[in-house]
Amino acid sequence: MNAAAVDYTEQLDRLLSWYTSLTPASVAQAANLYAADARFKDPFNQVQGVAAITAIFEHMFATTEAPRFHMHVQVLQGKNAFVTWTFDFGLKGKPYSVVGASHLQFDENGLVSVHRDYWDAAEELLQKLPLIGAPVRWLRKQFTVPSA
Repeated sequence: MNAAAVDYTEQLDRLLSWYTSLTPASVAQAANLYAADARFKDPFNQVQGVAAITAIFEHMFATTEAPRFHMHVQVLQGKNAFVTWTFDFGLKGKPYSVVGASHLQFDENGLVSVHRDYWDAAEELLQKLPLIGAPVRWLRKQFTVPSA
């Protein structure tokens, strides 16, 4: 498929639909959405290749309870997209929500070639966890400018 024939809006819609309905059984469909040598990066992972990207989602289902993505704003310009989202999940019976955004780049075949997630791991996750939460909150407070 050449770039002129690719509808990137349709490809983005397919990708986001996959994310919002993701299940352990549908993780394997990543091979239909990501290029074979796609790169993925978030605050905890930096991998290349569909197998490595798939492993991240398999790990997500193995370590979290009822993970679910909710998509919000999406902007598409050429082969680049920016999407904001909320990721809800449980961990040891406690609910968590992470708010973030993704920058996506599509290749000439309409497959994701670069996926970069942006979210504040300290604010969105670490300071909410038992044991390490208090030290993270204290550290963040040390760098916060006092209000006037």
